Amino acid sequence: MKHRIVVLGAGYAGAFSATFMARQLHSDDFEITVVNAEPDFVERLRLHQLAAGQQLRYRPLAKVFAGTGIRLRIARVTGIDAEQRTVTVTGDDGLDRIEYDTLLYALGSTIADHGVPGVDEHTYHVAARPAALRLHARLDELNEGGTVLVVGGNLTAIEAVTELAESRPGLRVGLVTRGELGGRLGSKARRHMQRAFDRLGIQVHEHTPIAHVEEAAAIAADGTAFAADAIVWAAGFAVPPIAAASGLAVEPNGQITVDRQMRSVSHPDIYAAGDSVFVIGDNGLPYPMSCASAGPTSKAATASIIGHLTGRKVAPTTFSYIGNHISLGRNDGLFQLVDADARAKPSALRGRAAARVKSAIIDTAAWAVSHPTFGKPSHKYHLVTTRETSPSRSSA
Repeated sequence: MKHRIVVLGAGYAGAFSATFMARQLHSDDFEITVVNAEPDFVERLRLHQLAAGQQLRYRPLAKVFAGTGIRLRIARVTGIDAEQRTVTVTGDDGLDRIEYDTLLYALGSTIADHGVPGVDEHTYHVAARPAALRLHARLDELNEGGTVLVVGGNLTAIEAVTELAESRPGLRVGLVTRGELGGRLGSKARRHMQRAFDRLGIQVHEHTPIAHVEEAAAIAADGTAFAADAIVWAAGFAVPPIAAASGLAVEPNGQITVDRQMRSVSHPDIYAAGDSVFVIGDNGLPYPMSCASAGPTSKAATASIIGHLTGRKVAPTTFSYIGNHISLGRNDGLFQLVDADARAKPSALRGRAAARVKSAIIDTAAWAVSHPTFGKPSHKYHLVTTRETSPSRSSA
């Protein structure tokens, strides 16, 4: 019987991991199934562009996985029975259970509402394609003269508000944040960002936490009401509750607790990658939920899975973090490098050159999903049947 590997999620981490394993593991010994809620690979890093009305490249997962032998299941994950090694999913065919021997959890993240009342009912976001399309439809309804308010002050908020202001010049666009806008940027990068905001006519309200959201207004803690026809929530990310509800060991924020091989400390037949996993970087700080984290965590997880099942030696993964690339519309941007302690370096790449670098990085990330072994020797590893491939719980 083939060893069943199930990958939950086909974002950057999940899709890359699945295609890499499919090209490294012999199909006579392994069966790889990917479960994803949508039939397409979604470039989450470009969803603010989709919301603004731009067309993104169509990347069906069936084409991404073509020739790999991967089984694609379009369904939504609703639960995991870690003792019985099954995943519960719901799709067009109703409720079903998928059995696994090894599980890779890569369900990513969504917006964090921080307990603010009204966020779910009255705001839009760009953390998923259906949500971005919903915002796009709302902006089309507003056409000229409407007001859009983005809540948040970090990378997603900055990218969303500048993209909307540039693409929809007839709208009044503003931003409100509980702290300092782009507070982690260096002084040169922050000045460049502020000039971009001025150029685009974006009104900014800093040090203004939002206490609750109504149908057409965000209400600050001091009672100030920010009226808006569309409120975009971009105040951080949170992981789905599925891992915690399934009994996996998790951190207080719900991320899966793993060892350095991305292996669950409570269930060693489950691995995690991407935003779903809690990792301490080489600098001693928690890895942020970001595209830059998806690559190292997925590479570490796949190397560990392949090594455990085939006897291949697993090389340690470097969990470094070099910086942030931020778009400020289509022809402007920032690339802020950070030091070993994740503090912004004094200088930063700015302007059109930074925008081109970001576009190249995103294009490369998407291309790598379907070409994960580019430049590597071609080899198919077999299952080692003389070793324990599904360890008992006591080995955790």
